[in-house]
Amino acid sequence: MPRVWTSRPRPNLEREYELKKTGINLIAGVDEAGRGAWAGPVIAAAVILPLNRFNLANLLEDVRDSKLMTPAKRLECRSRIQEVALSIAVGKATSHEVDRLGIITATRQAMWRAICGLSFSPQHLLIDHIRLPEIDIPQTSLSKGDQNVLSIAAASVIAKVARDEMMHNFEKDFPGYGFSRHKGYGTSEHRKSLNDLGPSIIHRQSFAPVANLLLPGVLSTVSEE
Repeated sequence: MPRVWTSRPRPNLEREYELKKTGINLIAGVDEAGRGAWAGPVIAAAVILPLNRFNLANLLEDVRDSKLMTPAKRLECRSRIQEVALSIAVGKATSHEVDRLGIITATRQAMWRAICGLSFSPQHLLIDHIRLPEIDIPQTSLSKGDQNVLSIAAASVIAKVARDEMMHNFEKDFPGYGFSRHKGYGTSEHRKSLNDLGPSIIHRQSFAPVANLLLPGVLSTVSEE
């Protein structure tokens, strides 16, 4: 079966090397996973790549926007990113924070937590789509950054795999919802389980498909913390 990304441009290091020419070496790519899901947290990742490393692009040649990769290829690439990167960190915003803050603010919170978890303080941020105005670090927000910029693509893989693993683990605490399969996204299976079981405590109550089903007393007492 052909690889799903063969017809797509390969993410590159052009943005990173442009910044490196100005003396900036510690550049963090930042991306999130789970923003559109009905259940579970938003997970963000920040990745700093070693721009002085020889053949860096070829070492990460299979890394793409995580949405264009198979689960097996994402796992393989996560291992390679972990071997190559200078620093990797993951941040989370729970479904309760999504409901309380709104999805965009919660996503920014998850990204900030990921950035704070890095071993080195980044000199510049390359972020997929979102801006972080509350963070006093020079930054560039890029549309389709995860498809075009290698640091952001690497962050997308880290965030996606981390969130998928978390949702898989929720299957034990919330059986019957199919979290290990749909990862909290709005599939027909998920909609049916919501209709049959009602929302769990990790469902986003502010999202319409969940809000429309909410009744007093239907939430499970197991948290996602």
